[in-house]
This record gives sequence, structure tokens and C-alpha cells, in this order.
Amino acid sequence: MGSFILRRSGIMAVTAICLTLVVFFMTNLYPNLEKLAKTQGNFRMSDQEVFSWLDNRGYTDNTFVKYGRWLGVLPYGKIEGTDGEIRSRCAYSGATVEAAPNFCGILQGSWGWSTQFKEPVNDVVWKRLGLTGYLMFWALLLTVPIALAIGVLAGMREGSKGDRTLSTFSIVTSATPEYVSGVVLIAVFTSSAVGLKWFKGSATEAMENPNIENFLLPVLTIALYNIGYIARMTRASMAEVMTAHYIRTARLKGVRFRDQVLKHALRNALIAPFTVIVLQIPYLLTGVVITETLFNYKGFGWLLVQAAGNNDIDMLLAVSVVSVVIVLLTQLISDIGYLYLNPRIRIS
Repeated sequence: MGSFILRRSGIMAVTAICLTLVVFFMTNLYPNLEKLAKTQGNFRMSDQEVFSWLDNRGYTDNTFVKYGRWLGVLPYGKIEGTDGEIRSRCAYSGATVEAAPNFCGILQGSWGWSTQFKEPVNDVVWKRLGLTGYLMFWALLLTVPIALAIGVLAGMREGSKGDRTLSTFSIVTSATPEYVSGVVLIAVFTSSAVGLKWFKGSATEAMENPNIENFLLPVLTIALYNIGYIARMTRASMAEVMTAHYIRTARLKGVRFRDQVLKHALRNALIAPFTVIVLQIPYLLTGVVITETLFNYKGFGWLLVQAAGNNDIDMLLAVSVVSVVIVLLTQLISDIGYLYLNPRIRIS
């Protein structure tokens, strides 16, 4: 197990470096840098003024050199611009150019300065990630028990009326994207035109004081799609297990149907859904982009939209790195959990 984890960790590190290099290259394309210069300077700047602004701040250096500085393995140093002013990319958050360190990359725990929020990127990212983590926690807490119950009940008696009813519900919810279900929930439960004004709070208020009125609809919007998807996977796995030879043997021996399900079928049927559930966490990161924007819940997904829309390069890079790390970690957790649940893979 230890060698497996070390081997996977090495692959994860190489994958993370490759992905971050691609993201860094894409965000540092000249059109993006030109937009940054005009946003921070003047939209009427000429091409020469744009190049001068970028050159004075080190944006025109070689991409691999900039990537090394961003990682923290190469020094930023002090840059003397054509205007005679000495600058340093490490001089932010009140630090002077003279007191600024030469190394201020990810390895030093510094992710740069947000041009949109005028704060260190670290502070903004962890705050917004905490809000999204809270939203994802409640979404998973609502999703997993309901989805597993629907899947198990549907798969226990394949082809029955209950199976067809639950399967139809699962297909409908998994086929409805968040931006549709969210709008429908808002129109039905908060609009005065329909009359069901059950939820009067806003998701923005939920960032400080979450309760049922202001937090349930965003959670339900995320959960609905995932309930249908996980339920379908669980139902397929359960139906397959219920036709296995050992279940037939238990049935012929006179084992009660409930014991057939709980003692013999359930554990094996949950191996595949476990992987699906763990791998839903990275998907939730993309799902919250739509949901948080729709409900104006200013979490990690909302932050990604703001960073991309306002060309906040350091923020966009930080959000991308966090997303990559979360995806790789969930894949590692999924593989380890699968080893424990399926002894055949562990023995091999």
C-alpha cells in the first residue's frame, strides 16, 4: 500500500506540474496581458505604451522564466523600468521594494496579488474555498443517502413498478442541468408570481448566516443532478449483484430477502457507487460555478468567474492550481478506497 501511494503521489506531482504549466501558458498569452495592462492602466493606451507597461513589470520575459518565478524556484528580483522606477512583483500588501523578498512563489506560500480584489490571493482563495466547501458538504450530505436509497430500492427488484418509477426520477434529475433546475426552483419557491414564497432569504446572506430559507435552494440545485446520476450507477450495480450466483444460492437456501440484500448484496453493490461518489467532488467544483453565479453565492465558483471575467491572472492561476490539486487528491482517495473495498485488486 505504501509503495502504491508513493507511486501515485509521484504521478500526481508530474501531472500537476504539466497542468499548471499549460494553464500558466494560456493565461500569459499576449492578448490576456494586453487586457491586463489596459485594465490596470488606461484603455486608451497605445501598443507601445502597453508593451512598455508590461516590460516594466516583467510580463514580457520568457514564459518558462516567469513560470519558475511563479513556482518560487527562480527569483523575481528588482526591475528597473524605462521610466526609471524600480519595481518588484514581490512588493505587495504593504511591503516596500527594498524589503521585498527575491523569491515569492507557490513554494514560499505566496500566490501573488489580486488585481480585482486588491488583496493577497491567498486570503481571497481560502475564504471563498471555505464557503464552497460548506456548500458542497451539505450538498453531499443530502445527495449520498437519498441517491443510495433510490438506487438500492430500484435495483433490488429489477423491472418492477417501483424500479421504473425511481429510474424515471433518476433520469429526469440527471438530465436537468443546474442552470435549469436552479431557475425552476427560484421561479417556483421564491417568485411572487407563482405564490410559493417559501424562501425569502438570499444566498448572499447565507455566507454569513446560513439557514433553510437562504441556503436550501443552492444545496438542492447541486444535489438534484448528483442524486440522479449516483442513483443510476447504484441501481445498475445492485441489479447486477442481485443476479450473481451467490445471491441465487442464498435464495435457494431460504435466506430472507432482506438478509439477501443487507448481508450479501449491499457491500458488493456499493463498490462502484463509492468511486462515483468520491469522483463527484471534482464535478461539484464545476457545478458550483453555475449555482454560485446563479444564486450570487460568492464562493469558489463565483471567484473563478470573477477572475476570468476581470483577467485577474494571479487569482486565475491560484484557482486553477487548487482545482487541479482537489481533482488529483480525490482520484487518489478513490483508488485507495477501491483497494479496501475490493480485495481482489489488493491481492493482485
